[in-house]
Amino acid sequence: MKPFMDEDFLLTNSTAIRLYHDYAAKMPIIDYHCHLDPREIAENKRFKNLTEAWLYGDHYKWRAMRTNGIPEAYVTGGPGISDYDRFLAWARTVPATLGNPLYHWSHLELRRLFGINEIICEANAATIWEKTNACFAGEGYAVRDLIRKNNVKVICTTDDPADTLEHHAVIALDKGMDTQVFPSFRPDKALNIRQETFLPWIARLEAVCGHRIADYDALLQALETRILYFHARGCRISDHALDEVPFVETSHEEAAAIFAKALNREPISLDEERKYKTYTLLQLGRWYHRQNWAMQLHMHASRNNNSRMFAKLGPDTGFDSMRDGRLADALVGLLNAWDKDGLLPRTILYSLNPKDNDVLASIIGSFQGDGIPGKIQFGSAWWFNDTKYGMIEQMTSLANMGLLSRFVGMLTDSRSFLSFTRHEYFRRILCNMLGEWVEQGEAPNDLPWLGGIVQDICYHNAERYFGFEPVVTQGGTRVAST
Repeated sequence: MKPFMDEDFLLTNSTAIRLYHDYAAKMPIIDYHCHLDPREIAENKRFKNLTEAWLYGDHYKWRAMRTNGIPEAYVTGGPGISDYDRFLAWARTVPATLGNPLYHWSHLELRRLFGINEIICEANAATIWEKTNACFAGEGYAVRDLIRKNNVKVICTTDDPADTLEHHAVIALDKGMDTQVFPSFRPDKALNIRQETFLPWIARLEAVCGHRIADYDALLQALETRILYFHARGCRISDHALDEVPFVETSHEEAAAIFAKALNREPISLDEERKYKTYTLLQLGRWYHRQNWAMQLHMHASRNNNSRMFAKLGPDTGFDSMRDGRLADALVGLLNAWDKDGLLPRTILYSLNPKDNDVLASIIGSFQGDGIPGKIQFGSAWWFNDTKYGMIEQMTSLANMGLLSRFVGMLTDSRSFLSFTRHEYFRRILCNMLGEWVEQGEAPNDLPWLGGIVQDICYHNAERYFGFEPVVTQGGTRVAST
């Protein structure tokens, strides 16, 4: 019987053990998609306690706590509920998460970052609380220390086109910061024309651009201006939440008329929304290609399912799920529309529904080329798929139909500065999968060759794919070097 979470955790054969310890373990991290707050990096935030670091914004844990019968006041906070009360409720929940990646992630974070090997449960809660809080009260546990401890070389946050990126500017000017922190361009609010947030967001965009957006051409001009602004500040990635992938062939005039209706607060039909989204998204993709950005498409999430709790808590609070609609026709339509004009950007495709794994793995093969290794990527197992078997299934589909060796690897998709150990989790699973192929005679026992593939997937492929550049300052303005 193996001990729980020993040095060979998740490694079930000798080849996997060699691949992980000799090749994967010490590779740096490029976390190219996360939801970390750049303000907290700029200010080098210090956490008061483990609850603030673990529970304040983690809807994964909130969802598990609710399922375990924990009252909402202990989940998201309430009058008279202390941070220790909330931590104790989580400690009671952790034993019930056995089989869920939260069980492994939580223990990995305590072990790697705090040197705490206790099993998380109510009986050990006070000890864990005191030990972690002693760490937070001392030196070496501010946000930047946590980034450094995890050997993170690049972080890409998620940023709205109307954001000023002021915190990114502060980070870039700090010579003591040895991790590059770049914005990512997330223009969802520009596409969601039927949502109540649309017109208030247009007002925000007007404010940051300094001119009125009175028609569709002005909107497109504003978006292109913001892309150039982001590019000058190191951005090389865009991201889109396409819960339903739109593709309806539409003219510029038609998209402009739909936008005018929205400005006049007239109702927009679902078909009109799809036309507007299609035309605007295609234009955005062309600009990304011209700037040599990579584009991420996150698909098939069903968000804010619980209207009562959405009204109470807002978005990103643990009430989302997988979407099960059709995907292939619209996605192929989008990719083909860009490709036939020679303006398909490097693209990473993610689906929240694992039924789409083989679909995406096959679609990417239709649009590879331009001399770019893995130009179109099947993105890592995401959100509800971010599990041991979810990762194995995603990589298996990619290997079956594409080139696993060109995969750009793992990301955290997290709001927590403790979550970088998810890269270790992924790397162990990757090494074990390759090790099993060797042990079963399906791959040659050539460790330097396999180790090179492991290191590429862990780090080098992403490094080459995104092409992040050093950022220099000129007269106090942050600009990308050339």
